[in-house]
Amino acid sequence: MAYAVEFLKTAEQELARLPKDAQRQIVKRVEGLKDTPRPPGVEPLKGAEKLLRLRVGDYRVVYTVESRHLVVLVVRIGHRKEVYENLNAVASRVLIWKQRKRKK
Repeated sequence: MAYAVEFLKTAEQELARLPKDAQRQIVKRVEGLKDTPRPPGVEPLKGAEKLLRLRVGDYRVVYTVESRHLVVLVVRIGHRKEVYENLNAVASRVLIWKQRKRKK
């Protein structure tokens, strides 16, 4: 089954700030998550609620897989040096997203 890929609004903004070539690489890899949401090389993040990390060059895509809704939710995109900062705030945004999904 193919998963849908959704981005938190903040992740869309982070992607838009990156160089165009990095954007293309990241979008290509994220599109690949539709068929294989947990490809080889993806690592779970410690301490964060079911967040996964996808490496794309010097950039990282932090996402979660919602098997119940068949959705890959991209929650953060950034350079490897700064993407892991304030992940607790990101986890709270994921919870808000989940609550909105349940209401639909």
